[in-house]
Amino acid sequence: MSYTLVTANRNYSSWSLRPWLLMRALDIPFADRIEQFGAPENYAAFRAFSPTGRVPVLIDGERTVWDSLGIVLYLAERHEGVWPRDEAARAWAMSAVAEMHGGFSALRNERTMNVGVRVAAIPGSAALTRDVARIVELWAEGLSRFSGPWLAGPAFTAADAFYAPVAYRVRTYGIDVGAAGQAWVERLLDHPAAREWEAAALAESWREAGHEAELHACGTVTEDHRTG
Repeated sequence: MSYTLVTANRNYSSWSLRPWLLMRALDIPFADRIEQFGAPENYAAFRAFSPTGRVPVLIDGERTVWDSLGIVLYLAERHEGVWPRDEAARAWAMSAVAEMHGGFSALRNERTMNVGVRVAAIPGSAALTRDVARIVELWAEGLSRFSGPWLAGPAFTAADAFYAPVAYRVRTYGIDVGAAGQAWVERLLDHPAAREWEAAALAESWREAGHEAELHACGTVTEDHRTG
């Protein structure tokens, strides 16, 4: 098999990060193809390679697999390690991934991902407070039940990949996720694959006005580490 994973800007594309990080962490080889966000709306341009007009997309020969969750499910049928071996941990990880995929809209909208900056955030909504509380609860449960150091046990799995964009948000906005959650965030950000993603994000030379506007709506940028 020969995979091509199509993703977008490293600073902004949280959905792209998930399968990219998982494949890197599990040493699943792939060609890395970046299609940058050229405008606030990229649907027409991305329809050339994606049936939804969105990224990420996994191309496997003549087969196209879209959506981060679809890609992870596809990979899990072909590669060991996507889900935990332990049945209870696997059930928990699958539920946690589904919850991340379908939920946490306030966190996504009010604390948009931007890898290279630090922000003094404006106060968030009650929905954001609930989202953060649920994140703290969920991470603490996984780390406690399955004894860490990763969310669903001793090995990095899809659960960690799906919450990786939250780790960057925690750092960017200084979100309090408790001691256990913060330890996981630091471990995640120090993973070699995450460091590779971040290095590429900091070196990116392009900015997209819509994503930058969303960032500034979240608060005041206090540090910008992007060098590109």
